[in-house]
Amino acid sequence: MANEGGTAKRITLKDVARAADVSLASASYAINGTGSLGREVRAHILRVAADLGYRQNLSARAVRTGRTGTLGLILPDFANPFFTALAQAVMRRARASGHYVIIADTEGDIGLEQQAIASLIERGADGLVWFPVQDLDAQTVTPGLPTVVMDRKATGLSLVLADYFGGGQQAAAHLLKGGHRKVGLVSGPMSLSSMIERCEGFRSGLNDEAECVFHVETAFSDDLEPTVGEAIDRRDVTAIFAGTDQIALAVVRRAARSGLRVPDDLSVIGFGDAPWVGTSAPALTTVEMPIEDMANEAVDRLLQRETGTPARVVFDTTLIVRESTRTLP
Repeated sequence: MANEGGTAKRITLKDVARAADVSLASASYAINGTGSLGREVRAHILRVAADLGYRQNLSARAVRTGRTGTLGLILPDFANPFFTALAQAVMRRARASGHYVIIADTEGDIGLEQQAIASLIERGADGLVWFPVQDLDAQTVTPGLPTVVMDRKATGLSLVLADYFGGGQQAAAHLLKGGHRKVGLVSGPMSLSSMIERCEGFRSGLNDEAECVFHVETAFSDDLEPTVGEAIDRRDVTAIFAGTDQIALAVVRRAARSGLRVPDDLSVIGFGDAPWVGTSAPALTTVEMPIEDMANEAVDRLLQRETGTPARVVFDTTLIVRESTRTLP
């Protein structure tokens, strides 16, 4: 849209409301993802806004409300389906409250992590949902904006966690019930408290009724099969508990390459319950972390500004039994 002088005219919310033939309030609800508009009305307003080239002025919003309407989400590996699902859950919750999410993938690099935090501060983000590369101790520099940390320990920040220890115990109990007495453990990096707790819970759950024959530690990387091959090639266990679903999938793939059938020759349990594990072949038995609930809690704490006094919220885990484990004869 241009004025008589030929220069571009900035499209306002009033222009959108007029063109869509709705009230200014309805236009605002549609743009901000708030209110109780019908789906068709909201879609119509958003189409009109897009056709007009409307862009929300975040700077003006910040002056008016003290907030920019943006949240940051920092993840260590966006290619991991678990983190993809987490990001989608965070965006859904934020969008329902009229907020946008800026996502940064640090690829497991602490330097990139610090750059991402600095960029979010510069952009005036209202808060940060942070899945750090590693646990954060007292010496770690505080982010400088309201922050909720997920899945890691952190000093002086609010935490949203799952019951990792209890989840490990559930995995062990399932294998014991299935008659497995020689089992293996393939974990992620043991520098992470959440991984340590899973493994300790698993060993505790075995309760001297079964032997954990080996524990292979992997690094988070794109190619896990060479590392898990060390465990598969031993062929001295009937079941393996994997610290993540991604590791469990690598175990299943490597087992197939080695001529082992899951679950006929080897039972496998994962941890996380990423969306794809229910449709893998075989469908993966795993310990579910309630991703949606955890994401909702993290976003709600930021939006309600409940980060002044650090809180520690722990969600229960649930064993989901599918096709990758079996009861021994």
